[in-house]
Amino acid sequence: MSSETSSGRRVLLIDDDEVFVRVLARALGARGFVASTALDAAQALALCRSERPQFAVLDLKLGADNGLKLIPELKAIAPELRILLLTGYASIATAVEAIKRGAHDYLAKPVDADAVVHALTSAQTENSSLHQTALLPDTPPPLKRLEWEHIQRMLVECEGNISEAARRLGLHRRTLQRKLAKHPVRGNV
Repeated sequence: MSSETSSGRRVLLIDDDEVFVRVLARALGARGFVASTALDAAQALALCRSERPQFAVLDLKLGADNGLKLIPELKAIAPELRILLLTGYASIATAVEAIKRGAHDYLAKPVDADAVVHALTSAQTENSSLHQTALLPDTPPPLKRLEWEHIQRMLVECEGNISEAARRLGLHRRTLQRKLAKHPVRGNV
């Protein structure tokens, strides 16, 4: 966990990948932000209370913690906090759920610092990149992509409980774990 106290736009970076947050903190610092980093939910909530950042960049998966669950907790502490959710497992279902819970934008990893800055500082909350990516494509997505999104939606509904999600999907838990271990299906999304 690190923080700086100089003047500037305060951003809280929340990700369990220490290298990623260190690199992103340095890149955002070069762009006029003062970055604090948290590697888990407890650190993030403590820093949000003590430092009152204007912005937060939050990873969907925080080790044992879930970034989606953290969004309303951060908003309860700092209602004006502008939250950008990052994930390596992008799906429309998780993007919509993130927005419902209070995130302002949603980006899929890998992402560069300029895209993060643009998402954080964009004044057009209604025209964020989520709304642009959520538009229906000209051709339907591949069946594997639809399956991936359905699984992600079910995981959100089950609050990350794989056993419960497998039961609702009619799959064996190990089968669901194998599907989740694969990289998300790239497609028309």
